[in-house]
Amino acid sequence: MVSYKRLDPENVRFSNAALLGESALTQENESVKDPEECERPLIPPRPACSATTGLLVLGSLLLVLCAGWLLATMFWLHNVPSDQPHKPPTPSSTNRTDAQGSKEQILSVTVPNPQACAVIAESWRFDCYPESRAVVTREMCEARGCCFIPVSSSSTSSSSSSPSGRHGIPWCFYPEGFGSYSLVSVNDTALGEEGRLVRDTKTYYPGDIMTLHLEIRHETNTRLRVRITDPSNSRFEVPITVPNATTKAESPTYSVELSKEPFGLIVKRLSTGTVLLNTTVAPLFYADQFLQFSSSLPSSFIYGLGEHRSTFLHNIQWTTLTMWARDVPPVEMTNLYGAHPFYLAMEEGGDAHGFFLLNSNAMDVALQPAPALTWRTIGGILDFYVFLGPDPSSVVSQYLEVIGSPAMPVYWALGYHLCRWGYDSSNATWDVVKSMRNYGIPQDVQWNDIDYMQRFLDFTYDPSRFSTLPELVKDLHFHGQRYVMILDPGISSTEPAGSYSPYDEGLKRGVFINDSDGNTLIGKVWPGLTAYPDFSSDVTHEWWYDNLKRFHEKVPFDGLWIDMNEPSNFLDGSTNGCPSSSLEDPPYTPGILGDLLRSKTLCATAQQKISVHYNVHSLYGLMEAKASASALQRIVGKRPFVISRSSFPSQGMYSGHWLGDNRSQWKDLYASIAGIMTFNLLGIPLVGADICGFGEEPQEEMCVRWTQLGAFYPFTRNHNGIDMKPQDPTAFSPLARTAMKQALLLRYSLFPILYTLFHHAHVQGHTVARPLMFEFPGDVKTYGIDRQFLWGKGLLVTPVVDPGVDYVVGYFPAGLWYDYYTGDSVPSKGEELRLQAPLDKINLHLREGVIIPTQRPNITLWVSSGQPLHLVSALSEDGSASGDLFWDDGESINTYETNQYAYIVFDVTQNVMTSQVLRSHLEATYITVESASFYGVKAEPDRVLVNSQDAAFTYRANQVLTVSDLGLNLSQNFTISWM
Repeated sequence: MVSYKRLDPENVRFSNAALLGESALTQENESVKDPEECERPLIPPRPACSATTGLLVLGSLLLVLCAGWLLATMFWLHNVPSDQPHKPPTPSSTNRTDAQGSKEQILSVTVPNPQACAVIAESWRFDCYPESRAVVTREMCEARGCCFIPVSSSSTSSSSSSPSGRHGIPWCFYPEGFGSYSLVSVNDTALGEEGRLVRDTKTYYPGDIMTLHLEIRHETNTRLRVRITDPSNSRFEVPITVPNATTKAESPTYSVELSKEPFGLIVKRLSTGTVLLNTTVAPLFYADQFLQFSSSLPSSFIYGLGEHRSTFLHNIQWTTLTMWARDVPPVEMTNLYGAHPFYLAMEEGGDAHGFFLLNSNAMDVALQPAPALTWRTIGGILDFYVFLGPDPSSVVSQYLEVIGSPAMPVYWALGYHLCRWGYDSSNATWDVVKSMRNYGIPQDVQWNDIDYMQRFLDFTYDPSRFSTLPELVKDLHFHGQRYVMILDPGISSTEPAGSYSPYDEGLKRGVFINDSDGNTLIGKVWPGLTAYPDFSSDVTHEWWYDNLKRFHEKVPFDGLWIDMNEPSNFLDGSTNGCPSSSLEDPPYTPGILGDLLRSKTLCATAQQKISVHYNVHSLYGLMEAKASASALQRIVGKRPFVISRSSFPSQGMYSGHWLGDNRSQWKDLYASIAGIMTFNLLGIPLVGADICGFGEEPQEEMCVRWTQLGAFYPFTRNHNGIDMKPQDPTAFSPLARTAMKQALLLRYSLFPILYTLFHHAHVQGHTVARPLMFEFPGDVKTYGIDRQFLWGKGLLVTPVVDPGVDYVVGYFPAGLWYDYYTGDSVPSKGEELRLQAPLDKINLHLREGVIIPTQRPNITLWVSSGQPLHLVSALSEDGSASGDLFWDDGESINTYETNQYAYIVFDVTQNVMTSQVLRSHLEATYITVESASFYGVKAEPDRVLVNSQDAAFTYRANQVLTVSDLGLNLSQNFTISWM
């Protein structure tokens, strides 16, 4: 839920002069019209006095006096220091105090040669003055020793002409030869190389670390790791487990070149010579609270860098993406709920590589059209990985080898989930469940939002309005359904002593985050004044488990929805504010919404077990998810189900994610596709958006289309906000209700393939909802597609994302495709095709060469998963196809790791389908194969044999062969052939 008034996207402004008011805009416009006027005083002089008619006798004297006064005033004003935000001390030969309070000498700077500045192409200008609110003048820029060239509005778009450079061509940028580090020594190590970096001159940020340690690790043939650290002092490092390589890669697919003066890394792909990383393009900064490096990019095709509302393919035209977990409804160009400093880049020819900066501090990632990007973080160390792929799927798998592969979900997690904020009572919730059953609409899970709680207190339920909640949960279980409840991290601190054990016990056990004075930090969320559990502490994990276990004994919930865990706060910092500190107001603040690190969250100076909140803020959701998954596993003894709003790399090991508090708008429907593809790329495949939208009133047509699309989210949940009309499928007209029901039954029929895809995500790090470019990296036309996606490698989903249409245009990469419903062939040369899309249909197509197992659907997956299978084979031009099926009991922990599963592969070659059981398990013996269809059988067969016995079949004019009434046991090998 939103913790404060919803933001209107049109009213959000970012990092340009408009934030400073009308006077700043006037100043900006004047500087654009006449660049030389940037040297004028920032405060205009007052007009001179003139002699009056009554003082003509003294006129000459007054004119002289006024002229002298005017000259003196102008001279004084010209020397008044600027009041621009974030302006650093003027770098002259004076002393200054760094963030630790120690004195350091600042060396004078040299104004760069204007001719040398002019030859630097606009696209290769690296911002020397990235402060988000600064309106940069020549004086300010040259005080940093940088080039200053204003960009005329006539030479660039209005969106690219901000003087700050944050969303436009920088006016202030680094000259060639700007001071950086030098590599003064380098030695071979068991894993690669190590070196010493030295800086001779200080920068314009306090706390420069003048000597650094460089470590280059050739960890695998496709993974390079680079660490740059302070050899004299330990600094915060992200506490997630990563592989500990012990031997150097024998045959790396990359080369590493080192530039000594200035220091830089150049990483190339050996097979093509493509430069993947080149940090020599701009200077390296490594100060206590400002770390920055830049690199060229091999192309403009960049993906990842979550969490943001954007297209799937990022816009590199001077776009800055900020990472700092924040509770805010999804709007463009805003730091959202999670932080994921990982990108995937495509290269010429279809190769791909990835880059991951293992850092949790607030940061900006600035993209520019060179193409290039700049990383700016305000703490920690520089610890980054390069993944060589060479294809996009391999890049993601290699990334997940570092951060951890996603957990295998419990089977019912893949069913249909229903929720709303505002059911108001357990009986009203129950009525919706019964209505869904009466209409025969699939539903596996019922949820409740915070209205089930007593006064919004965690681990309680309202004894009046939700008195029948235990009975509701019992009824759900009786019908093979499940119950999920919301929990927010904020624990009320104002209940009478002894009346609310979560807080009382938490105080005794020391589980809450403290302020800088060591007292419990108090913020404010739904229950009022609250304390925040410190999930970086094992003691807190145990306290969390104890409270969950006690509540589970009253209401036997099945899963957890953890919200507000950025962590969110209705206040800025705490009830007592935050202390004056360089942690609260660092020398550089990334472009976060609200401009302050503490905006709508905790003080950066707050104390947690492993570090100050300044360092671990964006880890809060990850740490809570880890505690929640562990507690649930102990309580229910099965795979835990957790959905989290905030996230960080490795989150997929513990939870899924939903895309937050969206709106009932068509653009939100469309944007959700990019969101689910991006999070699959980021290692959290169990992801979806609130179907039909969380805020605003839903429209029937949109809700039908959204339900059709949502049926193909890996995680599918309908959820809406308080005071909004109901938007569950039963709330609409019979026509709409039937269309939604058909879409959900379609999803349930595809459960076997979806479950198998999650198995491959868990074991091999594959994506579930897959961008087309992952399967067609050689087709540049697929690189920007975010109105379609694939399930796995072969099921193409083409939803309607626009209102008032009965068709959709989809792109079909070159090859043979088949209409999923009819088997009609759709040959393509790599082209867009117009498809009929009446309100009751979502277009699905099978790619040639795939076999998918489907199942007769029912209203719960508990029933559906026991139904017979139907195999669909989409034959390639040579008549071949392949597929597989992973099957287990759906809920036991680590079934793959303990070999408690069945795995079957299907293959079609030369008119013969074979089923080979590579691993057998009891669960597979309960399933039969009822029928099989083969798309693309070019000639009608004379005979069909099943295990060498004649079988009845049908053959249609569109070249579809179907064999029914098979009754084959899934756990036994079989063959189907035709001639």
